[in-house]
Amino acid sequence: QVQLVESGGGLVQTGASLRLICAASGLPFSIYNMGWFRQAPGKEREFVAVSRWNGRTIDSAYYADSVKGRATISRDNAKTVLYLQMNSLKPEDTAVYYCAADRGFTTKAEEYDYWGQGTQVTVSS
Repeated sequence: QVQLVESGGGLVQTGASLRLICAASGLPFSIYNMGWFRQAPGKEREFVAVSRWNGRTIDSAYYADSVKGRATISRDNAKTVLYLQMNSLKPEDTAVYYCAADRGFTTKAEEYDYWGQGTQVTVSS
């Protein structure tokens, strides 16, 4: 059974940093590309970041314009964990953040095979 479990969210002030964590189990983590998405109240789920794994390292990463320069996606294959470091957080970053797994390298949520349950990030002004 595939499980993706996010953690690391919380309530922070504008300008703070958070590191979101996605612990994966039940899938061959090393052959999956991993992404982060978010959904704010009343809005559609939107792409945040995706990394492409070539078997040895992340050889490509793509970020939404809204987080570019403030977010870094990384992973630890030995621990089967995906990370999203978010810096200089803004109130508009407030959302539930989800990790997702797919064999392809895509920013389209509908193409992902597996999803976590999400972790709430709230940024106060």
